[in-house]
Amino acid sequence: MKRYLITGASRGIGRSIAEKLAAPDHKLLLHGRNREALAKTCRLVAARSGNAIALSYDLRRAARVEKMIAAVGNEPLDALINNAGVALVKPFEQITLAEWDTLFSVNVTAPFLLAKMQTGASIVNILSIAAKTGFPGWSCYCMTKFALEGFSQCLREEVRGRGIRVLNIYPAATNTEIWNAVEGNWPREKMLLPEEIGDAVAYALSRPPGVVVENLDLLNLTGRL
Repeated sequence: MKRYLITGASRGIGRSIAEKLAAPDHKLLLHGRNREALAKTCRLVAARSGNAIALSYDLRRAARVEKMIAAVGNEPLDALINNAGVALVKPFEQITLAEWDTLFSVNVTAPFLLAKMQTGASIVNILSIAAKTGFPGWSCYCMTKFALEGFSQCLREEVRGRGIRVLNIYPAATNTEIWNAVEGNWPREKMLLPEEIGDAVAYALSRPPGVVVENLDLLNLTGRL
């Protein structure tokens, strides 16, 4: 049975990835802070004849990440999917050090710590076009995505010889609940859907072991947003 660890699986992109990977011969270790929402994801996986285990840990704290790693156990993962992330939109002068540290902890440090435990086949990083392009008001978020981009590119070269694939997914703006807390009028009807990101992850993981989908950009033809 294949084992997949998906962070940020409570809703949105993480939930869609879990649904796409649900199968009788797959055990999904699903992480999320919202226990109720995470339980719903587990039920959706079960409805597809999949197997799910809920892991509720706060990725803002390295000690909690380490506890989650211990809970996952020593059995190798077939894929680690670093999907969890938080966003912040405000002028850089207004960003507090606490906010800066929180975004870095969740978006960069947690994937770093989790990658250190991976001895299986694949590491999937859900990045963003914000890992390649800066946007006004998004300096803190872009900083974390640029950092994860650099780390993942180096990681790929370090683990390639061990047969571990590092698969980077770069979605454009995706219509998830994260936009509910972002001020402004955003054309959410033009955004990608979480299901489309889930399809991309499932496709990348389904390639033969010797094939790496190294960098996959997902853009909406109506605009990059």
